[in-house]
Amino acid sequence: MATYSGDQNEENKMPNTSARTYNKSHGPLESEPNPSPTFSPQRNMIDRISNLPKAAPLKIHFVIVGAGLAGLATAISLRRIGHNVTVLEKSKSPPMTSGGTRIPPNASKIFFSWGYEQGLRAITLKSGALHLYLQSTGESLGTHVWDEEVLKETRGEFLFAHHCDLWRFLLAKATALGATVRMNSTVISIDANLKKVVLSSGDQIYGDVIIGADGLLGVSRATLLSSQEDFEELPKESSITLSMYSFVVPNSAIEKEDELASFLEEDQTTLRTWFGHSRGVLAFPVGGTPEFAVYAYGPKSEHEKTWTEPITIKDANSIFGSCESRLKKLGSLADSAVCIPVDDVPELEDWVDGRLVVVGNAAHPLPPGSIQECALGVEDAAVLGRLFSHLSSEDQISSFLWAFQDIRQERCASITRKEREIVQFITAETGTPLQQGRDEAMRAKRDAGVYALRSLGNTIEETQEWLDIKDVFAYDAEDEADNWWVQWGLLRERANYAEFDSPEIHAITYTHLEPLY
Repeated sequence: MATYSGDQNEENKMPNTSARTYNKSHGPLESEPNPSPTFSPQRNMIDRISNLPKAAPLKIHFVIVGAGLAGLATAISLRRIGHNVTVLEKSKSPPMTSGGTRIPPNASKIFFSWGYEQGLRAITLKSGALHLYLQSTGESLGTHVWDEEVLKETRGEFLFAHHCDLWRFLLAKATALGATVRMNSTVISIDANLKKVVLSSGDQIYGDVIIGADGLLGVSRATLLSSQEDFEELPKESSITLSMYSFVVPNSAIEKEDELASFLEEDQTTLRTWFGHSRGVLAFPVGGTPEFAVYAYGPKSEHEKTWTEPITIKDANSIFGSCESRLKKLGSLADSAVCIPVDDVPELEDWVDGRLVVVGNAAHPLPPGSIQECALGVEDAAVLGRLFSHLSSEDQISSFLWAFQDIRQERCASITRKEREIVQFITAETGTPLQQGRDEAMRAKRDAGVYALRSLGNTIEETQEWLDIKDVFAYDAEDEADNWWVQWGLLRERANYAEFDSPEIHAITYTHLEPLY
């Protein structure tokens, strides 16, 4: 049964309704016995929040498993339209591991539309250019400066941030809107049909919809995998077996090194990329605390752990053994790093099971360090919020969940393929046609004074790679959800209110709308 909160006729009223929590004997708990940190709503801030859309006619309770970027963005999107949200995070405290994240225009435009532009700018730097090098020698292979007019058309910007800063920013927004975020709450099982999650403490939490935002290795994806027998295997030519190291270096340390100081003296905030034999490095400055973020890909490592388990910088620096001196020096200036596996991952056939739906890396895992790693989860959040803003009947819930998959699955699969190709492009083995063609094309454009993402014969014409990037940046997730509602959602609503003894209505209902059930 749906959980109602407040007066349904009073738009944008967002009282905090706690999760229905039960102990091991299924008896109701009068108070929360878990001493774990809980980030509770700040009601007095609600009136000061602008850009809130019209509240959903029917407000239900969402339980979100995982308080990563995708989980918090989803909490924000659903609270903006009045739904009750409880977020469960297994970590005992906010993330402390340092690392960079990139926020491309297709994600930043969503935050801007939610009214967060000013706050986001305070913790980010705006990307302006791209420099390309060979990892072994440091040879420059070219430069590309982002076209301001093109980015303006996307209605977003390409931003660099600390992962921790963006996490805290989204946490503050989610709790200010009324979401409850419970730390130290480890979900050990999910029952999609009973709409409940079970915590390691034995507590059971019920919701009307459970959203799995706990990543590639989380219980949500495992729950869906256990119910699906067939997986879409990746072709062998797309295979990736690497490790990725992530760390940050203080700007103050870089400034003291003569051969690195130029990294901070650019007129534009620059992303630097090094191509190597089964290796590749991406490095960029981040907003907030002045630091330089580094992603380094290399052969499989025995040091692989998770994002929350740091390794020593000595272990991380093993990847720079055959690199140019600047990279060796950059790596030596870090205090610690994390090492993450970059492997083939089977695609989920379905993202929905009963009242369980997965988002972010739980639904469509990307190679670590991908441009779109943060953005796709934010897009997922925006689409879910837009769909459930139309909720007026509990009968619509299942249709909206499957509509979410219909809207998102093809795009996410396409971007995942592109991101894998980018990793392969950066780390192409020496002597392969991919490596030889890449370097020859880059050198030719460099020598002709042509930007790296322009066509060699025409300084105006763009490469297919850049056209693809522009299309990805220009995508508007909320528009896609609105289009679905106009083309399919409204049609179904009209069909539900129509006289079903009409042959025409029967044809519309079963021919066009059946995929949504």
